[in-house]
Amino acid sequence: MPNTRPQVLVISGLDPSGGAGIQADIQAITAMGAHPLPVLSCLTVQDTCNVHGAEPVDPELIARQIRCVAADSPIHAIKTGAMGDHRIVAMLRTVLEELGPLPLVVDPVIKAAGGGELADEKLVAAMRSELFPMASVLTPNGPELAQLGGSDDVTASAQALLDDGAGAVLATGGHGTGPTIENRLFRRNQVASSWQLERVGGEYHGSGCTLAAAISAGLAKGLPLPEATEHAQIFTERAIQGALRVGRGQPVPDRSLTNE
Repeated sequence: MPNTRPQVLVISGLDPSGGAGIQADIQAITAMGAHPLPVLSCLTVQDTCNVHGAEPVDPELIARQIRCVAADSPIHAIKTGAMGDHRIVAMLRTVLEELGPLPLVVDPVIKAAGGGELADEKLVAAMRSELFPMASVLTPNGPELAQLGGSDDVTASAQALLDDGAGAVLATGGHGTGPTIENRLFRRNQVASSWQLERVGGEYHGSGCTLAAAISAGLAKGLPLPEATEHAQIFTERAIQGALRVGRGQPVPDRSLTNE
């Protein structure tokens, strides 16, 4: 008989360099022992240096893909990345409500590491009002958290997003400086959990996607959020330590080794 695995519905953008976006999600979810069900939200003109353009997919086509897959395949968790357009977010809330309550990891992609825009003001506002309140956990990096939470203080910004309805906020520290990276998990009415990771070199193309996708795989397998987060960080750290030189820009985490 064929084997079965927990399955993660992924809605994210296409990165032609293979470093970030849907490819990072597919590789990380597979390596973490789950099966990805990928749906494209946008097509990007992108390399390892920056995002140079993006075109959203028709929201109705995305909705048809999700409904088609959901009618055939069990879904155990959902992960979102770059959304491409505010109309996609509005559609997505409706479709996700149809699927019923499922663990949802929202990676609020706003800018590429090179500074290229992946979300305008309308899209950010739509994510905050429509998607964040449905999220089991948000995974913003430092600049995203400051923009979304309205403060350079990590705790204050995370609390602002919790007050907006997010189930939890994982504030990642990869954009900081110093010999260690601190990732902090904030949950409502609980003491924040903290992890210290060795900082290896500079920044890595697709590291945030890798971490968020790995968390979604853990949640699909039924792990509690702190445990899923810890496993995902171990996997992401290993992928960064073995990073690949793909282009002239940031190295790409090597997600090819299974973490089961």
